Amino acid sequence: MTNLNRRQFTILAGASVLAAPAIKAHAAEVTLKLGHLANEQNSWHKAALKFGEEAARLSEGRIAVEVFPNESLGKEIDLINGMQLGTADMTITGESLQNWAPMAALLAVPYAYLSLEQMDEVASGEIGAQIEEQIISNAQIRPLTYFARGPRNLTSNREIVTPDQIDGLKLRVPNVPLFVNTWQALGAQPTPMAFSEVFTSLQNGTIDAQENPLALIESANFNEVQQFVNLTEHVRSWIYLTISEMKWSQMSEADQAALTEAAQIAQDYERELFLADEDRLVEALQERGMTFVDSDREAFAAQARDAVLGSVGDEIRPIVEDLFAAQG
Repeated sequence: MTNLNRRQFTILAGASVLAAPAIKAHAAEVTLKLGHLANEQNSWHKAALKFGEEAARLSEGRIAVEVFPNESLGKEIDLINGMQLGTADMTITGESLQNWAPMAALLAVPYAYLSLEQMDEVASGEIGAQIEEQIISNAQIRPLTYFARGPRNLTSNREIVTPDQIDGLKLRVPNVPLFVNTWQALGAQPTPMAFSEVFTSLQNGTIDAQENPLALIESANFNEVQQFVNLTEHVRSWIYLTISEMKWSQMSEADQAALTEAAQIAQDYERELFLADEDRLVEALQERGMTFVDSDREAFAAQARDAVLGSVGDEIRPIVEDLFAAQG
């Protein structure tokens, strides 16, 4: 048995144990495999396990959810493609969906949401509903609920306070055109790269820096290859727990209702974990030797906004302009 197979076996066994109290004597009628990029300590993974427990309970054992962290089921884009083809079931994904649904860019527009409350208002309101409808229609993937993400911050091996200190920085970004264009405008050399490749690339000097929420900075052990957390807070965003629309359409109304309720419970659970974790993360990363830098967020925002407006599509530009205008 390979190490990967052993790891998957362990994950499957863990998921089965967690679901066991809710499952009755008969075997599950529907098994959903849920793959994502975070590790076992991340709140997304814990919420995914909670979702599986609740799906089993609410469906009276008809539904089993197997959870695969650490990209062990595949990389994000590969899972999205598989969900469209019917060869994968579920993942946790966000702004990458704009490659199919342009409105998904609103999940993570640099400096568009300056607080968690403002982000929640958009994600759970009319704009959020429009985003979800377009994802279902264009990407054939159905968001079941969303999880908050901590603000994205820039890690590096040099202190970065102002945008002019970005010049020439080789920076890993997700494969999101808006992120690439914005960092180019700030003077960096952005390099799209799968999350699983980032640690090694930082270690061998292929890239100089990366940007992510504190939870992923910790869970990926970037403290081992990066010295500074520069508090740019350049993106506040949310991310969806999603299911293949093909798989969804094959399920009974009762099972769909069970998954919908399970997802809401998982969202509430993840939010509790998220809020409790944000303060802990700063202390944990400092204890691991990282230095936090109070970057000039106003300067970054001012320099980024023209690039953001120039990079977003015509469909969402008026919405972004309104979001910026509301900030004064």
